[in-house]
Amino acid sequence: MRPSNCLIVGISGGSASGKSTLVRALRGLLADLSVSLLHHDDYYRDLSHLAFRERARTNFDEPSALENERLAADLQTLRTGGAVSSPRYDFRTHSRRPGTRRVRPAEVVLVEGMLLLAVPSLRSRLDLKVYVESPADVRLARRLRRDTGAARRRSPASVLRQYETSVRPMHERYVEPSRRHADVVITDALDARQVERLARRIRRRAGGPGRAASSTRRRSPSRP
Repeated sequence: MRPSNCLIVGISGGSASGKSTLVRALRGLLADLSVSLLHHDDYYRDLSHLAFRERARTNFDEPSALENERLAADLQTLRTGGAVSSPRYDFRTHSRRPGTRRVRPAEVVLVEGMLLLAVPSLRSRLDLKVYVESPADVRLARRLRRDTGAARRRSPASVLRQYETSVRPMHERYVEPSRRHADVVITDALDARQVERLARRIRRRAGGPGRAASSTRRRSPSRP
């Protein structure tokens, strides 16, 4: 695959804002194109060398908690037509899972994560930057449902404690300010019209001539 045929789309926004919902909808609407997916969360640093209690006290909501340099390198590899081996992360143990996930180059590479637009080295590798907005109370309710569910099995008290000590302050420090870098702001990931407009925009740009991979032009965020 030629590098010019790869469009890298970053999908950011607060924790539980609807990023994964948007990704699923886009993959369905772009089914006729080749689409690959990377999760910024999978690049959390491996903390298996620490005792579990010490891992649990880690601030997972700031950029340094993730291997941003590895993700940046993987995005560049995909852009130039190579496949990558993405790590896999276990949220229950705060450590890496064994093995990796093979991600192949594609016409569209979707990468999602709440801190994507807050990290310059990642932001510069995105052709289209999307921010998903959602009210704080909605995000907290969704996070409670998700983190106390079967996949993560956390107690409500621990979820609320983490929200108060790191999720909310780091959102205000890093995530919310990164919205200004977005090309598109989605105000509701369940709004079919917004999602369809974004999918059309992605389709128009995928493989299009003259696309600047790391354009530094500042544009006001638009509705899709």
